Amino acid sequence: MPKLAALQHASSPDIDANLETARQMLAKAAAKGAKVAVFPEIQLSPFFPVARGNNASAYAMTDENPALNELGKMAKSNGIVTVANIYFQEKDGRRFDASPVFEADGTLIGISKMVHIAQFEKFWEKDYYASGSGFDVYDTSAGRVGVVICYDRHFPESYRASALQGAEIIATPTCNLAGEPLDLFAWEMRILAMQNSVYSILANRCGVEGDTAYGGHSVIAGPEGELLAAAGADESVLVAEYDLDYRARAAAQRNWLGELKPWLKPGTKTP
Repeated sequence: MPKLAALQHASSPDIDANLETARQMLAKAAAKGAKVAVFPEIQLSPFFPVARGNNASAYAMTDENPALNELGKMAKSNGIVTVANIYFQEKDGRRFDASPVFEADGTLIGISKMVHIAQFEKFWEKDYYASGSGFDVYDTSAGRVGVVICYDRHFPESYRASALQGAEIIATPTCNLAGEPLDLFAWEMRILAMQNSVYSILANRCGVEGDTAYGGHSVIAGPEGELLAAAGADESVLVAEYDLDYRARAAAQRNWLGELKPWLKPGTKTP
């Protein structure tokens, strides 16, 4: 049975060191049978939005940055559909919290951008990120994979928009603090998975950066809301089996998306 993986790890100020961490984590995931792997939010740098006024320019990457090429090579060498997360810069200079998605053959098939941007203590993200304009779903060799980044998951419409596009698995790279309600966040992922008949993967960072501790406790949930796997606070390659036929049967039995009133779907008007 194929597996999903959440790659929970700490990050350093050294991009090359973080790439080496990614290489090791993906190799471990492949050894465990993973076909889809998800990295934490902003995996190649410290979480700079923890403070206002940080100069994060050194971590901003265009789609031509060698780091993306390296991530693609890692995906290919391990045969894993890989959802990364970086500080992405468009050609026009706008910067985003974004997830490059690589097919198992290493091809970059898209870059999804966070839509809702947090702006409060420890998460001064509007100081650094522009907003994306939608939620993407990708046809991959491991299934239809949607991407909902961190803060976006608190808006249930994000998972629903992905499910309406046919997502079977939804990846959520995130950055949760050690002091946040991590048990509640696990329930959140279970409920989102159940309500949309999808597998959900929340991959969190861990470790301490300066005076801020990150919480770990990544989770993988199933389409009936099952908690399939949960990590602790330390570095972890968290895996769980998945079955797309089982997901399809769960979706057909509940048929919530089929029963959804047309005027509640994106692009339609209230009657």
